[in-house]
Amino acid sequence: MGPLLSAACVLLLVLRAVSAATVGNPEDYAADEAERTAGENIVFDDYRGKGCVDDSGFVYKLGERFYPGHSNCPCVCTEDGPVCDQPECPKLHPKCTKVEHNGCCPECKEVKNFCEYRGKTYKILEEFKPSPCEWCRCEPNNEVHCVVSDCAVPECVNPVYEPEQCCPICKNGPNCFAGTTIIPAGIEVKVDDCTICRCHNGDWWKPAQCLRRECLNGQSLS
Repeated sequence: MGPLLSAACVLLLVLRAVSAATVGNPEDYAADEAERTAGENIVFDDYRGKGCVDDSGFVYKLGERFYPGHSNCPCVCTEDGPVCDQPECPKLHPKCTKVEHNGCCPECKEVKNFCEYRGKTYKILEEFKPSPCEWCRCEPNNEVHCVVSDCAVPECVNPVYEPEQCCPICKNGPNCFAGTTIIPAGIEVKVDDCTICRCHNGDWWKPAQCLRRECLNGQSLS
């Protein structure tokens, strides 16, 4: 009987320990219950149908005019919520570089005051020549307007371009071709012993008019 009695005592002690752990501290249960009750008693303000609230938490009465946020348009508080103005805002300048949204409409605070053309910048109303044949100006609207020179047809068959000049020039005056030879205009030119040529008047691009005479051994017979 001795061993059986000892085993029964050990089992009884184990059951008491488990029961104590399951019951726990009564104070913990009281604290949990108080917290749950307090959470259920929280009441959130509901202004639907009574007023409107802006971004900062201020409450406005029905019919009151207010600004919901820093950059919003003015609104009127209604039972259905804020009804805000929708004005037709002016268009921003296409060259605007700084826009502020402090009011109902965005405002341009800084406009580019220069022009850009072929990788370079120019002041407003500044005139410049990007090439010998172009004359340009930076307009107040930040756009560049250019005029290209219209060159006359040169009066020679061998025009040349001088540095910083737009149009070609005839350094040796008007001329034309007589075969492969260039002759001056306005006079008769003996291109060989038997041929005399003359340029057309005004038509420098046309071949010269030539008169060939009868020759004997390279000598003219006339």
